[in-house]
Amino acid sequence: MAQGASRLVALVAGLILATAAASPACLAAGAVPPASAAPADDGEWRMPAKNYASTRFSALDEINADNVRDLSVAFTFSTGVERGHEAAPLVTGGTMFVVTPYPNHVYALDLTRPGAPLKWSYHPQPAAAAQGVACCDVVNRGLAYADGRLFLNTLDVHTVALDAGTGEELWNVQLGQINLGETMTMAPLVVKGKVLVGNSGGEFGVRGWITALDAASGKILWRAFNTGPDADVLIGPSFKPFYPQYQGKDLGVASWPPDQWRIGGGTVWGWISYDPDLDLIYHGTANPGPWNAEQRPGDNLWTGGIFARDPDTGEARWFYQFVPHDIFDYDGINESILLDMPVNGQPRKVLVRAERNGYVYVIDRASGAVLSADPFVHVNSSRGVDLETGRIVYAEDKTPVQGKVVRDICPTAPGAKDWQPASFSPATGLVYIPHQNLCMDWESVEVSYIAGTPYVGANVRMHAGPGGNRGQLTAWDPVQRHQVWAIPENFPVWSGTLATAGNLVFYGTMEGWFKAVDARTGKLLWQFKTGSGIIGQPITYRAPDGRQHVAVLSGVGGWSGAIVAGDLDPRDATAAKGFAAAMADLPDHTTKGGMLYDFALPQR
Repeated sequence: MAQGASRLVALVAGLILATAAASPACLAAGAVPPASAAPADDGEWRMPAKNYASTRFSALDEINADNVRDLSVAFTFSTGVERGHEAAPLVTGGTMFVVTPYPNHVYALDLTRPGAPLKWSYHPQPAAAAQGVACCDVVNRGLAYADGRLFLNTLDVHTVALDAGTGEELWNVQLGQINLGETMTMAPLVVKGKVLVGNSGGEFGVRGWITALDAASGKILWRAFNTGPDADVLIGPSFKPFYPQYQGKDLGVASWPPDQWRIGGGTVWGWISYDPDLDLIYHGTANPGPWNAEQRPGDNLWTGGIFARDPDTGEARWFYQFVPHDIFDYDGINESILLDMPVNGQPRKVLVRAERNGYVYVIDRASGAVLSADPFVHVNSSRGVDLETGRIVYAEDKTPVQGKVVRDICPTAPGAKDWQPASFSPATGLVYIPHQNLCMDWESVEVSYIAGTPYVGANVRMHAGPGGNRGQLTAWDPVQRHQVWAIPENFPVWSGTLATAGNLVFYGTMEGWFKAVDARTGKLLWQFKTGSGIIGQPITYRAPDGRQHVAVLSGVGGWSGAIVAGDLDPRDATAAKGFAAAMADLPDHTTKGGMLYDFALPQR
């Protein structure tokens, strides 16, 4: 093991789940998002991440730690759909926009009128067969808004543009094939007049890609695959990766068995961030297929990592792989929070990512160099990250072997934290990470590829991690590299988090509690019981009446809540790719739902 890895192994032992007693002085540690990627707050919420830096932070402070106890329901809206509601509502121009899971209905609510009545609705009627190839519930993670238009991804791999004022369909482009197992669940991002979208379906042996569409016409401007020859991946002379293992020709072919890259996964179903100063987008790539890693020897580039690309051309600038030869379905699709902050006393342009493999990464966003990687949960699937080579060091005793059950691997397949996005507050300098505390038993089995059918190759059963709580909200200091406070939760915290200048953090639980806690201490200040488990992304905005509101979608589902949304048998420990084993009691705590809740302080 390299010296860097040895140093980090010692750090792992000392930092796992450590709790630091932090003073206010050390909380404000100098980390701030770049102004170009996080402009001054206008009181609206136009993209799921709030801004290009993906901070999910609002400067509104009318609702604060002193008065949040008075928060009450302003209005509700039923979506009429009873699957997992993972999206963030959007607000602009006195209108709120809501998108549902399949069948991907879009609703516009008039915030200028009492009760926010419906202005218009759009029903795209995606192909029903798309439900049969959706990996982990028929979810949708949100809309995008730009220049009077809404952009929507449908489960059957269409991207649609709507007139935000009327709901009229402006264009509708098919980008993939459900008969191959492709679906689309991510929220689009609009950058420089381009709508950026990616496909889902790694568990069906699809080939992952990210595509840029012209926002005005829907014309495909470029498409970059995440496996295959350099020409397909858009790797050329401007590709300057920091680590030597990514330097070479056609590594997206050479790091796979012959032709395996054609069905190798690497989809883009998570989050994209954008730095206007460097003019780079950052997107993750998901797991390689199949899960049985013995069927795909090699590093399996360019899966399980993060690309920096030119938004105009799609050309790759650098790449980093969180999980070379991913052996646990850890993916690399989580959000990248863009920050400017001191590292070893020097100012650096970084991105911060709480990854499924259990580490909080701080990466130089100009070069792709890993500056730190620290565990934020109990990790035994690896021994640390070698900062000299950038490679994770897998634990030999937890490495899957075909035909053998390897027990108590931590974290589990959906990772220490899955897609559910963290937030960052420049007021506290902390990242608020919603995540799970789960481990698993894993058995790799041989699997054959048949187009449009599951291509997994593993039997998994999940269970609670150390302490017995299956979820947690963790406040993390990215500069000092430690946990500041944490709130254990019975079930995985599968909602996003929202941080505000009112010294608050909002999040939801799978039992259906919507909570506000003190951003500096984690103290519970307010909670409201909704009708179903919350896996949506909370937002806040200034309404036309001048008041600050907070909104969230309630509706249990997703991979973690599939046992309820999909009516799965809790006695089947393998259901939901093993997640049902850890969630057998969830049906005792919540029911299906689909409801928007909007909250405000009483009018004076």
